[in-house]
Amino acid sequence: MKKTGSQILLESLVLEGVDTVFGYPGGTVINIYNELLDYPIKHILTRHEQAAVHAADGYARATGKVGVAIATSGPGATNTVTGIATAYMDSTPMVVITGQVPTPLIGNDAFQEADIVGMTRSITKHNYLVKDVKDLARIIKQAFYIARTGRPGPVLIDLPKDVQIASTRFSYPETVELRGYKPTYSGNVRQVEKAAKMILASRRPVLFVGGGATASDAGEDLMSFAELIQAPVVTTLMGMAAFPTGHPLALGMLGMHGTYYANMAVTNADLLVAIGARFDDRVTGRVAAFAPKAKIIHIDIDPTSIKKNVRVDLPIVGELRDVITNIMDRLRSDAAQVQAFPELTASWRSQIDAWRSQYPMTYKASDTVIKPQFVIQKIRELTARDAVIATEVGQHQMWTAQFFNFCHPRSFITSGGLGTMGFGLPAALGAQVACPDRQVIDISGDGSFQMNSQELATLVQYKLPVKIAILNNNFLGMVRQWQQLFFDRRYSQTPMELPIDFVKLAEAYGATGLRATRPADVEGVIRKALEIPGPVLMEFQVDREENVMPMVPAGAAIDEMVLAS
Repeated sequence: MKKTGSQILLESLVLEGVDTVFGYPGGTVINIYNELLDYPIKHILTRHEQAAVHAADGYARATGKVGVAIATSGPGATNTVTGIATAYMDSTPMVVITGQVPTPLIGNDAFQEADIVGMTRSITKHNYLVKDVKDLARIIKQAFYIARTGRPGPVLIDLPKDVQIASTRFSYPETVELRGYKPTYSGNVRQVEKAAKMILASRRPVLFVGGGATASDAGEDLMSFAELIQAPVVTTLMGMAAFPTGHPLALGMLGMHGTYYANMAVTNADLLVAIGARFDDRVTGRVAAFAPKAKIIHIDIDPTSIKKNVRVDLPIVGELRDVITNIMDRLRSDAAQVQAFPELTASWRSQIDAWRSQYPMTYKASDTVIKPQFVIQKIRELTARDAVIATEVGQHQMWTAQFFNFCHPRSFITSGGLGTMGFGLPAALGAQVACPDRQVIDISGDGSFQMNSQELATLVQYKLPVKIAILNNNFLGMVRQWQQLFFDRRYSQTPMELPIDFVKLAEAYGATGLRATRPADVEGVIRKALEIPGPVLMEFQVDREENVMPMVPAGAAIDEMVLAS
């Protein structure tokens, strides 16, 4: 039996296990939307195409499944670019389907034509322009395979309108063979043996965990590994929640706004075991001074990430769970040495505990003005242990990383590599669709929130009980902090002078709005929000010039921290 391209697309999505897509209709995808009514796929209508991609991103990060977004051609497709770039930088598995003008019109500046394949070539793992309906099923199979395997990432399928209408016999491939794309899953045995020997020879080891540990669902293996050798664990922003932040071995985040003890541990370590991390500049600080005393083992499924930014003494390419398990097996074969190892490194952990006691994560409390850190702590205190926390980008994002204890993998959803303002609300939306029985909270700043505030309408329409906490300082806070510290308080274009009534904004969309102006109000507002079944926006009017500390200035080494304003 023949099927149209639109039907083939939707049949293929069902066969790939897709139950939800996020999107926004338009002329070049109207055939897809017409057929969608006949398929068991839930569609979430966001109010902006960028938000659709961020929502698919949040859905994917919360579940590990491939997120799917649909947009029309031209401005619809170009509106997806920021979301695609965000997913690419943070290795989120995603398939984005864009409509395109009919193939005879491509290249003729047709109405709402845009070369989205050309535009996204550098921010996708791969992309396709489908020219023949006979190729469509194969392309969809390949797209999902590429998106979810190896280092995950977004794949774009550009689907011309005439291909959607054309018909052919439908047969979905069972397997994928792509010449030149064969991810390595098992780590080299000799490299694994060398890693085990390097670990047992070390006396100041540190495990350095990045977002790859979350992407590969390596949390349990990571926990076993850390506890086996009693090694302290530092994480990147993207690696948070892969290892419980309340664990005795957890040192929190390292880097520009990392903890003092995490940065000092990395600076003084004699062995750094990097697990699914990219060594980006926000983590390393001045590269020449990063982990100067340490040998570095770098484990990653993406060979292009290894040795890209820092020197590496032992590279291991492979799937993290496989490599970690094999290293542990090799270590356990030297039972006596492994049993004695924690005692040999006890003084190292004692030194770290001393740094932790000397410079704990703290802030100056107030009875008169709301401190943003206090709000984060109260949200942590009052929410369930399995709550999913999304953030926008800015000071509030760093305070969340510093002061929220994450107990479960995939419970912290944030834009790391691209630092995308406007990400948090639609990502929280996607996470709530993915996890209807879990509490989802978006922690936001007043600047970031306004970039995609229209998604309040989506929350209300689909009865998604996301709670939004806006830390409102009437500033673009992170830029203002830099202007204060490095530009003599010349606050150029960072004050948000127009006071927005966020409570009325929430009510205008049909959500509930609450506000706290004093520290004494904070707990009551959070409790009330959590009791209300639908979406709730909480506005906390916080200290306007509170800074994120500690901080490593640009160009400095990570042990050259500014500890207070």
